[in-house]
Amino acid sequence: MTSPSSPADAPPATAAPGAQQSAQPNAPQQAPRRPVVLDYGDPATEYAALRTGALLVDHGDRDLWIFQGAQARETLAGLVTNDVVALTPGHGAYAAALTPKGRIVADLRLLALADATIAPGPAPSVRARAATAPSAGDGTTVEPTWPTAAAVLVDVPGSAAEGWDGVVRKFVNPRLAAYRRVTEHVRLFAVYGVRARDAVAEAFALPPSALATLAPYGHATVETGDGPLIVVRLPDLGLDGFGVYAPTAAFDAAWARVARASSVVPGGLRAYDVARIEAGRPAWGVDVDDTTIPQEANLDELHAISYTKGCYTGQEVVARVHFRGHVNRHLRGLAYPPDDGLLPTGARLLDADGRDVGDVRSVAVSPRIGGIALGMVRREVALGATLVVRTADASSDGASGDRFVTVGPLPFPL
Repeated sequence: MTSPSSPADAPPATAAPGAQQSAQPNAPQQAPRRPVVLDYGDPATEYAALRTGALLVDHGDRDLWIFQGAQARETLAGLVTNDVVALTPGHGAYAAALTPKGRIVADLRLLALADATIAPGPAPSVRARAATAPSAGDGTTVEPTWPTAAAVLVDVPGSAAEGWDGVVRKFVNPRLAAYRRVTEHVRLFAVYGVRARDAVAEAFALPPSALATLAPYGHATVETGDGPLIVVRLPDLGLDGFGVYAPTAAFDAAWARVARASSVVPGGLRAYDVARIEAGRPAWGVDVDDTTIPQEANLDELHAISYTKGCYTGQEVVARVHFRGHVNRHLRGLAYPPDDGLLPTGARLLDADGRDVGDVRSVAVSPRIGGIALGMVRREVALGATLVVRTADASSDGASGDRFVTVGPLPFPL
């Protein structure tokens, strides 16, 4: 728990008035890598800042990696659903890593960097990663010096960190692409809302026009007296958003700069989560897992899949769905009256004939919309249909305890 006597612009790892770090309803099964603030005592005000100013959120639970080397992008291209090879420095993409059967191991961001100076510490090492290090031919081990250019930052949800780590260690040949986890060296926070661009520009003395020209996941390095930062455009919430990757030593100063900018409200993951659900953005470990095909989670609509790139693990299933078939279920929006509280995550969804047609995933109460949730629903269920939510305390015939939801498209209306 953070200290209630600390200043309002203190970073969440150290302090914030009334900050709450207890469990949240949509928490994934795996614990986050760092404690994260759920709210600063007033989630409604924090949420309102998205449409009146800017919401500042710590994403310190993300798992971050640096890949370097002549074949780094080509190596990553064989692991993820989007086109990494085409990325040039300053550009990025959203993607997923899959099992050989086309199920999601992790969703992730990929940023092509001009260099890796954002991640202080030892350079990625072939010797540290390879079971058999490269040889010079005379029996001596070669320890290459990887260039700082051609680096790729991979940003993974903390809940998917274990799965991504397994993919990397199983499939990446460190002779072609050196890599290291930099989670302890780099940390992410983000600003979302109608004034997000102005807030970041004010905090770092940037022209707003420079940020306006960034494409989704496009990014630029900002030099500050505390060290280099990477500012990236994040479209996750359907609102303007900018992430800031900062070396750990520079994180507190960077956070404080943005917190002091006009119209900025420091907020926690409760407010962010409401906006995430409204935007239809799935969270790994809650809405999707290693039983989910990318198109079931609408990752094609979120521009996370390239159907023209080269081969990657799990591609056959994804391509077959796209070119010759369909999935049998989709992530949908569920609306419900919030008077009886949040829907129970995992509750079954039944149609008018009592058939099981899906289940409830992320849940929240939106100040704008009311009760909202994401649900995995069979494709034959029409938009606008009413479904029964069979809760654990309902009788077997549904005489008591049942609730009702209306199925809708994603995202929810802005």
